[in-house]
Amino acid sequence: MKFSIRTSGKVFDHHEIDNAIKVAKDGWWTEGEFTKRFIKDFSSYLGVRYVSLVNSGSSANLLALTALTSSVFGARSIRPGDEVITAACAFPTTVNPIIQNRCTPVFIDVDPGTRNPTAKAIEHAITGKTKAIMLAHTLGNPLALKSIMRIVARYHVWFIEDCCDALGSRYGGKLVSTFGHVATFSFYPAHQITMGEGGGVVTNNPFIHKAVRQFRDWGRDCWCDTGKDNTCNRRFDWQLGELPKGYDHKYIYSQIGYNLKLTDFQAAIGVAQLKKLPRFIKRRKENFDKLYSFFKQYDRYFILPTWEKEAEPCWFGFMVVVKGDAPFSRFEIVQYLENHSIGTRNLFAANLLHHPAYIGRKDIRVVGSMKNSDIIMNDGFWVGVYPGLTPQMIDFVIVTIANFIRIHRKP
Repeated sequence: MKFSIRTSGKVFDHHEIDNAIKVAKDGWWTEGEFTKRFIKDFSSYLGVRYVSLVNSGSSANLLALTALTSSVFGARSIRPGDEVITAACAFPTTVNPIIQNRCTPVFIDVDPGTRNPTAKAIEHAITGKTKAIMLAHTLGNPLALKSIMRIVARYHVWFIEDCCDALGSRYGGKLVSTFGHVATFSFYPAHQITMGEGGGVVTNNPFIHKAVRQFRDWGRDCWCDTGKDNTCNRRFDWQLGELPKGYDHKYIYSQIGYNLKLTDFQAAIGVAQLKKLPRFIKRRKENFDKLYSFFKQYDRYFILPTWEKEAEPCWFGFMVVVKGDAPFSRFEIVQYLENHSIGTRNLFAANLLHHPAYIGRKDIRVVGSMKNSDIIMNDGFWVGVYPGLTPQMIDFVIVTIANFIRIHRKP
């Protein structure tokens, strides 16, 4: 039997549709009932105090970094020219907010097995200008959080945890997103749950939360929820900036902000999806384990995934790197899989430093060799483990790869 096997996709039923229809009938299409419900449920699941929903994971990353530029943080406030350590092997919107805030991204390499930067590489990149570390848990694989948190405490820098691929992953029994000062999620269809588009910023710090909301909501000083007035009971009793006393607080702006909110349609879908998350996590792990058991017999041809001993990843995909002495190339196996209706992906941008947008920039710094990022760029690929893939589909992937290796294996 032949399948069309995608790397990722949304899995839903009538509950998501029923919720969206309810929003349409109610006529309240901006943040509303379902937004509040999702925030409550998501906060409870993660064990964090504050959740802000936004229109994408990329916007979540922008807000997480931008919030730390607020003057409320005094000397710790991130300012133009400050350095933020990040990975060269990444999705661009983990890095772009650093540049967009006129800071200097400091690129470091990654480990070939975890595809994450090591604590040693992070510490080696720290200078007197370092204000923050902004890293993703690659493909759902948690960073070396114990060592990283020691570095964060030792150098008194911010830690922004990009969890867009890693909802449900744990380290030392704790969910990722509960380690950093602020963390982000994406609810794009490829991720562990989806709202179609959408994202979230989470934190336990009330000052970060307030700054996130200000930058998200046009830069306004008011913190009322959508459709609410006078939460502070002082709406016409403020005197800020050079405005006249009593100017309407709903229209006082304390930041140069954006409008990055989402709709209640998206939150309604998210409410239904979140209830399915435990089942989704279980299926992703089962699919990963089945592929790992198969690939283990061919580890002479592939660099297989590795993970920290304290980590319990909720995998975004199953990635391998074709070794240099294998009897086939990444291109050959990827073409074979695609020709047999099995989707593959590169590790996002792989080494960002080779992309047109980043070549020749004077506002970046590179620490050390990017050898592993280049190897991943040239020789790495991943296949799907998302919960829409049945056991029969995973079996088909395994049989197809086994046939490819049999054809190409040297006698």
